[in-house]
Amino acid sequence: MDEHKTVVRRLAMLIAAAVAVLALYTLRLIFLQLVHGEEFAAQATSTTEYRFNVTAARGDIVDSAGRRIATSTTSYNVVLSRLLIGDNDLNETIRSAVEILQANGESWNDGLLIGQADGAGHYAFTDDPASESQQEDVASLKEALGLQQYATADDVMDRLIQRYELEGYDPAWQRVLGGIRYQMEQEAFSNVNNFTLAENVSDKTVATVMEHSLTLPGVEIAETSVRSYTDGTILPHVLGRVGKITAEMWRVTDENGQVTYPLREKGYAMNDVIGISGLESAYEDQLRGQDGVETITRDSDGVIIDTSITTEPQPGKTVMLTVNSEFQKAVDEALARNIQQIAATYNTDASAGAAVVIDVKDGSILACSNYPTYDQNLYSTQYSAYSADPGLPLYNRALQGLYTPGSTYKPSVAIAALLSGVIDRNSTVYCNGVYNYFSDYHPRCTRHGHSGDIDVVTAIKWSCNIFFYDVGRRTTSEIYDQFAYQLGLGTPTGVEVSESTGRLTTREDSNYTASLEIQAAIGQGNTVVSPVQLATYAATIANKGVRYRTHFVKALVDTNTGEVLEETAPEVMDVIEDQVGAFDIVEEGMVGAAQTVSGLANYPYTIACKTGTPQRSEYTMVGNRRQYYTNSTIIAYGPVEDPQIAVGIVIEYGGGGARAGELVADIFNAYFFERSNSMIPVQEGELLE
Repeated sequence: MDEHKTVVRRLAMLIAAAVAVLALYTLRLIFLQLVHGEEFAAQATSTTEYRFNVTAARGDIVDSAGRRIATSTTSYNVVLSRLLIGDNDLNETIRSAVEILQANGESWNDGLLIGQADGAGHYAFTDDPASESQQEDVASLKEALGLQQYATADDVMDRLIQRYELEGYDPAWQRVLGGIRYQMEQEAFSNVNNFTLAENVSDKTVATVMEHSLTLPGVEIAETSVRSYTDGTILPHVLGRVGKITAEMWRVTDENGQVTYPLREKGYAMNDVIGISGLESAYEDQLRGQDGVETITRDSDGVIIDTSITTEPQPGKTVMLTVNSEFQKAVDEALARNIQQIAATYNTDASAGAAVVIDVKDGSILACSNYPTYDQNLYSTQYSAYSADPGLPLYNRALQGLYTPGSTYKPSVAIAALLSGVIDRNSTVYCNGVYNYFSDYHPRCTRHGHSGDIDVVTAIKWSCNIFFYDVGRRTTSEIYDQFAYQLGLGTPTGVEVSESTGRLTTREDSNYTASLEIQAAIGQGNTVVSPVQLATYAATIANKGVRYRTHFVKALVDTNTGEVLEETAPEVMDVIEDQVGAFDIVEEGMVGAAQTVSGLANYPYTIACKTGTPQRSEYTMVGNRRQYYTNSTIIAYGPVEDPQIAVGIVIEYGGGGARAGELVADIFNAYFFERSNSMIPVQEGELLE
């Protein structure tokens, strides 16, 4: 009986123990699943997302007929991803990637201003001692590495070798890896910021990198776009350039020493491409587009479990110009041909110039030519040659060149005198070849085609200096300058890219004299203007005093659909009220002037023009007399009955302004030829190839 009780007691104890254990397990399960279930589940499935920009295609720049001028073409970069490299040795990964690049003749991203070691294992800086910017870069390099400014290139390399653990490599690889690692640091290489090791690599390099993808994790091929030009000679000075963001652009220090990163705040990465000049810069926000986002997801063990494009990139807008590329090429060719002809025919030093053509109706630029010029597609490879060329092909003479206008200025003085009441249609000035108003200054007139009593129409036709000396003196520079500004001289024209303002001669000038003022009345003195201002001025005369904002951009177009998003409306900048018919009187004189110019006298349409032969500062001695070199200048518009285009031209060392008459005729011929041919307008959703 006792034995039976003992068995029952033990069984009860076992049951109680089992119940207790079961209760403990139950409580533990409740704790794990109900109380902290969500927390532990999240830990078990923990992931981290990394987001990278996917560069949007840059918008195209097209001409007024929709023909592409600047576009983006696909290229491939070799990119290093810190996230995908993971625990692999970074230096060895870089070396393997560089070996592929070396084998295929590629270059890589390394801006370290130190060359390879010499035979004794010593290094030297590669900076140009005469280059202030390179000296600053070397100084910044030493400062970034915590070195004194007297540190040598060997000191810099020693610090890089130590910093990036390169002791086990030979000197050649120490220099390669040290330069790349330093560049990566400058560009903030990290899990969320990839590094572009090489740009625009060959198809062979792309294939080789992809073949090694399993053994080189983190070395990736990234598809991107680069700027290319259908014809690199069309408007290179106006289009401008794109380039990599520089350190100076990225990190801006104000006058108080405050550092800001304005481009980062606008969503750029440090190695992004940006418009740095011309229309590429002026319309950067529109051309840039919106970058997409690639998301890479990694689990708690560091394994990549997903890669996807979570936001598709949106291409930039298309910028449509007012320029017709075929007409532009015709003007380019005519400018070059006529400059060469002038040099050969008249044995002059003519070798450079500019021509601008404007639509009289709205101020849009139809052509903007420089000679000599350059090819955008060759800019990077031929930059040194372009820079060293004494003809200055990189110089934008059309918009930034400043020239004495000479007699092309006379119509503005005539308008000022007529509208201010100093003269009327019948007023005359006697021309005997010498102006004797001043006792100690007697400027002369050629009296070409005229003499005696000269009215304003005759004075403009034959460019009588005596008439404008006297009328300019009586009108005063304060009055005729004001009208010149309103007509478009010595003031911004409104173009979207950088232009020189120029200046007029004023009584506030330090060298002002009464004789300087009458010289200014014939377009000499201190007055300098640009070719685009001359064209704007001619268009304003054609419009009877209405000056439109001069502009290059016609519209912004949706790149995907071809829909016109925004059009440039004609913008009136100034209006000169004419109650006395001053513009008609001046036009009569300018029509007469065209009849004295070869190429225009018998032109099928009536053209109004005014030539100029302004003196340059250079001269040669002819006996005991100085003979100054002169430029050729001319303004023109037509057809007079219904003006359509206006032209401003300067030819350096061209001599008499009438020598540019053939060029004016060639420009009008090209204009009417283009209009009579099939200039296909852009249809919605269509851009021409």
